[in-house]
Amino acid sequence: MKMTMLSGPHKALFYRKLLKKWFLITAGSIVQGFAMAVFLFPHDIPSGGGSGIAVLLNYAFGMPMSLGFWFANFIFLICTAPYLGNTSTVGTIYVITVTSVAVNFFEVYVKQPYPNVWIDLLIGSVFLGTGVATLMKQRVSNGGIGFAALAIYKYKKIKPGTSLFWMNGFIFGLTALIIDWKIIILAIACQMVSTRIINWMLRSSRPRIRPRYGFAWRSGKK
Repeated sequence: MKMTMLSGPHKALFYRKLLKKWFLITAGSIVQGFAMAVFLFPHDIPSGGGSGIAVLLNYAFGMPMSLGFWFANFIFLICTAPYLGNTSTVGTIYVITVTSVAVNFFEVYVKQPYPNVWIDLLIGSVFLGTGVATLMKQRVSNGGIGFAALAIYKYKKIKPGTSLFWMNGFIFGLTALIIDWKIIILAIACQMVSTRIINWMLRSSRPRIRPRYGFAWRSGKK
């Protein structure tokens, strides 16, 4: 049903749901940016494929992490956009842009709270998983690799957290090979914790009865 055909109460409900959706998308983007900038990037721990490339670009060319993260995810996004539609692409561009801005902000204005890499790894992974799951609940991905994970879920029904783990593994291995082999241990540990958080949060969600009008992030019946 088109927006113009909605009655007054239904239109108000639609806008409330739309506002809530974009608020949660923004919050999820900021949370994952916070996890990266404050807890993971100070130790060169890649939180995903896009951030792994950002670490490599920073190491090789001195490119800021925030810019490298945006650039890498945008490339992945363009390659997988045909599978999820233009509206989902716009939503994911918004996510990676907000996340990049958040990374830049937190790197400049927030000091790293703990010098211990394992404490930072654990806390950062929990925040990261929370942010990514929040985004996936709203039918948008956390970045280019996450966009591919949603496409795989749509067609193959493989859990997004699981496919993310395996796709990121290749980039983690490359990062460890070029920079330091210890990175792959830290990156895999980060993915194990964050993946459990993602799958737990998505599994704990209960399906809701959809109204006849909806947002552009639609999915077929399972």
